[in-house]
Amino acid sequence: MTSLSTFKQSFKGDIVTPDDDGYSEAIARWAANAERPARVIAFVKDTDDIALALKYARTNKLQVAIRGGGHSPSGASSAEDGLVIDLSRYFNYAVIDPEKRTAHVGGGTLWGTVENEAIQHGLASVAGSVNHTGVSGLLLGGGFGFLTGEHGLVIDSLLQATIVTANGTALTLNESENADLFWGIRGGGSNFGVCTEFILRLHPQRRTVFAGNVVFPASLLDDLMNVLCQWWTTVKNHEGILQVLGRDPAGNDCILLTLFYNGSEEEGRKNFQKIYDLKPIVDGAREIPFESLNSLSNEMFEHGSNYHLKSVNQSGPRQEITKSVFKRLSELNAAPGNDIQHNYIFEYMPHRVVLTVPEGATAFLRSPRGMTGSALKWTRNTPSTEDAAKRAARELTNIVAEAEAEVSGEKNNSGYGNFNSEAQVQITVNGVQVPDDSNSRVLFGPNYSRLQRLKAQYDPENVFSKWFPIIPNLDA
Repeated sequence: MTSLSTFKQSFKGDIVTPDDDGYSEAIARWAANAERPARVIAFVKDTDDIALALKYARTNKLQVAIRGGGHSPSGASSAEDGLVIDLSRYFNYAVIDPEKRTAHVGGGTLWGTVENEAIQHGLASVAGSVNHTGVSGLLLGGGFGFLTGEHGLVIDSLLQATIVTANGTALTLNESENADLFWGIRGGGSNFGVCTEFILRLHPQRRTVFAGNVVFPASLLDDLMNVLCQWWTTVKNHEGILQVLGRDPAGNDCILLTLFYNGSEEEGRKNFQKIYDLKPIVDGAREIPFESLNSLSNEMFEHGSNYHLKSVNQSGPRQEITKSVFKRLSELNAAPGNDIQHNYIFEYMPHRVVLTVPEGATAFLRSPRGMTGSALKWTRNTPSTEDAAKRAARELTNIVAEAEAEVSGEKNNSGYGNFNSEAQVQITVNGVQVPDDSNSRVLFGPNYSRLQRLKAQYDPENVFSKWFPIIPNLDA
């Protein structure tokens, strides 16, 4: 074992333990129920610090977690009685090269920082739909966003990454250097090391877009779904819609659409005219600065609430499925004693560009189907409330998964890994908790065996196992 005092002597960053001021802030996460009481939080300053932290964790048999933005709904950025390698303090930056159209982004950076810096040069990256999400987690898990229709996944714009592997070695990853691991991190999550920097390709972007939230009463669901199903047949790459089923602040069932059109307000309103013909009760869409786009859902996903997310994929808008989900959602929200805010999200983003990347070119599985998912939120966390949230999330997503299986024949519908509170499942063997990779096998599908071989090469002791863990194949 290595003592904490010895560890501190060589460490250049900041170390926080339960006895220190600032400990509560250091373990705080976006989802309050994803917080865990860590033994040590290491705010690393460079790759040498990361190597020291990993060595300390191994010699003291501490579980390791990596914190970038701290936005993981599964608690992947937290480690109970373990060590957290925290990138948010010293790896928080976005440096734009407007001539090369690239961004050098630290592993602890939030997407809002990237968007604000890049748009000053008329450039943008594919990002998520919430701007306080961390770059690392979203990117390593694939990364969908409003610009996916035009530019693909976040990983499709990744040119290079720097990673510190389990043995403390810093490696540069790109198509020609350590290309095997570069393949693995593009969808394989945090299973292979601590990514300290990314170089992203940026894309020309107009300074304003038409976007915002419009709300309809539940009584218009049939009419609205007719319009959405028709719209989807001719959807263009520079547009998209998020559909949220839930309740308004007065407790009435409603349908919220986040509209996006990469153009002017005049063009956007004309494009969505059939939606507007249904006369929304709230119209918050307008021409806004591009950097405000990913703040539109921030209120729904604010810091400090308790969350449970679970997703499955679906082949575009489908009227009967949406009606079934909304009916059950309404019943759950209206149940006596319920203190959970039940929402269900459908993402309608064109996947044509995503599918131009050959299957198997990245660890992320390509699919023409879009993400749907339960997004459940509550204030006071208790075991019974969390259990109720898990049951409700599974019930709602099962409605979609079962109907989708009838259409596509696909039985293993894992959804989108980043939108999943059940990424990691623990089992107990001989009294010791170890990762269960059953969810990972479904998520990674035919790529899983290759990921296992990479895991055996770069992390044979399974130091990194907090997000859809990959069990190393040591016999390969």
